[in-house]
Amino acid sequence: MTAPVASSPSAGDTERPAFPRLRWAALAWLLAWFPAYLWTYGPVNFLQLCDVAVVLTCVGLWLGSPLLLSSQAVSSLVVDLAWDLDLVWRAATGGHLIGGTEYMWDERYPLWVRLLSCFHLIWPPLLIWALRRVGYDPRGFRLQCVIAVVFLAASRLAAPEANVNFAHRDPFFGRSWGPAPFHLGVILAPLIGVVYWGTHRVLLAALPRAGG
Repeated sequence: MTAPVASSPSAGDTERPAFPRLRWAALAWLLAWFPAYLWTYGPVNFLQLCDVAVVLTCVGLWLGSPLLLSSQAVSSLVVDLAWDLDLVWRAATGGHLIGGTEYMWDERYPLWVRLLSCFHLIWPPLLIWALRRVGYDPRGFRLQCVIAVVFLAASRLAAPEANVNFAHRDPFFGRSWGPAPFHLGVILAPLIGVVYWGTHRVLLAALPRAGG
């Protein structure tokens, strides 16, 4: 059963921000987080889809944009939950269940900067809450597919040892799957066809539809 459509704002509400307080918190977070990551990890790190999600989510909160927030929910929910699970597993057992949080235990990086990565714990409930307020925009799925294709292609230009977004080696076998277009297709197919599409269908069923 499809979730109901969120009602459009009345004429008197059109000028009021959707998140009058949270938008300022999002701006403050971005102004603190972005320079810290840039200084510690360098500009290439901002090719990472999870870091793209931080920027676009903050912009979406500032604008009150269902489209931007929906696209980043499609991108982030499963990935962030996997990150959270791996972090908890590593803390509890000393080993990684999935991987991806190794840098959180790397003392070469300042602890306070590593702790900023705990945004992964906050992003799923934040995005769900925000979308319950403004509604889910189905176009977010298509937008995020375009974003993923663009940033994975750009990640291929980064150094192979960085393996940004697994653009050079897959996350399971650690191998390259032939020429760049074929390898990127191998990475994008399950990301879009399973993770993004599955998340999109769940959000369509569970959340009100963005109005207007």
